[in-house]
Amino acid sequence: MTATYQKMIFVSLPVTDLEASKKFYAALGFAPNAQFSDENTATFQITDAIVAMLHTRQRYSEFTKKEISDATKTSQMMLGLSAETRGEVDDVVEKAFAAGATPAAETQDHGFMYNRSFDDLDGHTWEVVWMDPAAEQAQG
Repeated sequence: MTATYQKMIFVSLPVTDLEASKKFYAALGFAPNAQFSDENTATFQITDAIVAMLHTRQRYSEFTKKEISDATKTSQMMLGLSAETRGEVDDVVEKAFAAGATPAAETQDHGFMYNRSFDDLDGHTWEVVWMDPAAEQAQG
């Protein structure tokens, strides 16, 4: 029997203070992966298929010729993370706030969909979303 290939997403983020960012992401409950971490990069397993790679700005600059933006002033993307329940949305976001995150937008509650968002220590916006499975199936 051959193993099934699973596509993965590797989210690389430039960070100003690697040690503070490591504490922040650990506080969210993400598992650190020492195998792919060093003094310039910290890797966190968010799910089996999603990995966050936190790089010092110097290390991040090795991967791009573009200027590294200041995410506290500009936005290029938002990172969306699904949750199994409304309670999980609240749990993740409250952990983020307790670890130093700031609110990114107002809570949105549409009954069938609930989401909250936060900016991490470097201003990267994360949105945590729950959608009623029955509503999702009705859309399909």
